[in-house]
This record gives sequence, structure tokens and C-alpha cells, in this order.
Amino acid sequence: MEEISPELHLGNQLCFPLYATSRLTTKIYAPYLNRLGITYPQYLVMLALWQYGELSVKEIGERLYLESNTLTPLLKRLEQKALIVRERSKLDERTVVISLTSSGIKMKGQAVEIPKRIVESFNDQTLDGEELAVFQKTLFKLLKVLDGRVSKAKE
Repeated sequence: MEEISPELHLGNQLCFPLYATSRLTTKIYAPYLNRLGITYPQYLVMLALWQYGELSVKEIGERLYLESNTLTPLLKRLEQKALIVRERSKLDERTVVISLTSSGIKMKGQAVEIPKRIVESFNDQTLDGEELAVFQKTLFKLLKVLDGRVSKAKE
């Protein structure tokens, strides 16, 4: 086989470990979320609603970096599970407002231990809590940079 440039080696790609880590992290969440009967993207929506309360579809999309065409089916499924309610805003009928049902609020109590369990699964002899905190901070910086680039590209 022809030798490829080092730039094309998997080990030299920034995005590959991000992608693989994301996939594996989502797998670690699976048993906890299966108990709640929701998927990881649905969990993210619930996190946003638990934190902020009532949000418009647009606001949820902005907080989760999701497009409306991805978010709408997700919200429909959460509504079918009786965890959220989707209603037109009384101030602007073009805006759909999402709020939690009593079941959605109750689920928060069941989910409160999940973040702790996930962080525990990341800790081992080679990685400690401080490194995870620095990594998370770096990822949020990268997220902001990339979001800015994508936003400029849309203009």
C-alpha cells in the first residue's frame, strides 16, 4: 500500500478522538437513560428545561446547537412520552414554547445522579477530576470558536 502523508493518519486527527470519545461517552450514558426511557439528545433537551424552565424551540436549539429540523422530531417524541408540552406563544403565535409536565419535572429527581456517575466512569489512574475540568473548559472554548465559524459561514 502506498505511504500516506502523516497529516492523514488517524492518530494525527483532532476530530477523530473527539468523535470516538463522544460515541463512547454516549454509550456510557445509555443504561442510565434507558431507565428513564429517553435518548441522549432527549436528555439534553430535558437538561435545558430543568435548568431554564420554559423555553422556545429556538432557544433550545441555540443552547444545544441543534437545527429546528433535528429538534422538532425530538420534541414530538418527548411530548408523546408526556414529559413536555408544546404550545404556541400567546405573545407571538410563530413561536412554540416548550415546558415540562409534572412527569418531566419528576424525572429530574431520577436523573440527578447521572452526571456524578458519568464523571466517576471517566476517572481512572491516568485521568483525574482536575484534568477533566480543564478538558471540559477547553471543549467549551472550542465549541464557541466553531459556532462562530459556522455562524459566519451562514451569512
